[in-house]
Amino acid sequence: MATIKDVAKKAGVSPSTVSRVIAGSNRISQETKERVRRAMEQLGYVPNAIARSLARSNTHTIGFTMCRREDQVFSNPFFPEAIRGMSAVAQEKDYNILLSISLTPEEELKKCLQLVRERRVDGLILSTSRVRDPLIEALVKEDAPFVVIGRSADQPVRSVNNDNVKAGYQATLHLLDQGYRHIAYISGPQNLVVSVDRLTGYKQALIERGIPVVPERIEVAEISEEGGTQAMYHLREKGVPFDAVVAADDLLALGALRFAHEQGVHVPNELGIVGFNDTPIMSYTHPPLTSVRILSYQLGVEAMELLLEGLEHPEKAQTKKEILLPSELIVRKSSCPDRP
Repeated sequence: MATIKDVAKKAGVSPSTVSRVIAGSNRISQETKERVRRAMEQLGYVPNAIARSLARSNTHTIGFTMCRREDQVFSNPFFPEAIRGMSAVAQEKDYNILLSISLTPEEELKKCLQLVRERRVDGLILSTSRVRDPLIEALVKEDAPFVVIGRSADQPVRSVNNDNVKAGYQATLHLLDQGYRHIAYISGPQNLVVSVDRLTGYKQALIERGIPVVPERIEVAEISEEGGTQAMYHLREKGVPFDAVVAADDLLALGALRFAHEQGVHVPNELGIVGFNDTPIMSYTHPPLTSVRILSYQLGVEAMELLLEGLEHPEKAQTKKEILLPSELIVRKSSCPDRP
């Protein structure tokens, strides 16, 4: 007796696509529907009432996937704030949120495909996007409803994002305007699109002011306070002088500040520091840290609303849509030196 997997193999589609054809989904192209139905007919596959019911059922659950260590997820205020925004919309629409935490991209891919294929979620929100992201490619192939927080580098998908190039540019330009000239940069992992974009903005600001981009002043680090501290020591070991640093996350900025305290470097007169996300603690450090305010809560709200829009109106889910939220540089003492 033929199974859904047999039909999928013959039609050249995924099993979840066959399920959606059985359910009468509007998200499947007419050509694909006909190919699946032709395969069903050739194999003599007739979906029974239970199969049709399962295909049509909604879980009223949305998955939110994060590829980080558990301690990194909950020590970084971005994630709780984004989840809070998602929850506000989900509660109003009678949806639940399933959190999926993975240690590696491979594990994340496996978990997400399992959630989709077993129909344990109605859709997914991805917490970030990678350069040449296999997870996005797989979800597109599965015809799974999903939204990305961030920008997909090479796939036309539905996403919610900040203009991270502009944010990196503004942070660097601010330091230049304050008189700093030898500005270092601590980046997050360069396989993340957000890291690439913020670094691009940093470079653009330097080039615009006629200041050369010095590769030795750029350090890539794990996004944590310890990662920021270690990056600062690595920068110093390279022997290239720097008088300010743009850190691509507040945790990295806190690490840079810790380095300054350990080494007796005065902030901001000897070292200017700017971070990203403007988490509440930035107001209470010594000195208070300048940071680019990212609307983490609103990112969560917009991501959930965009995903539910696609679920409620399947014809819209096929259309690429990017929502860009503004960011704001919050200037504090860490980047404002006393000038004679």
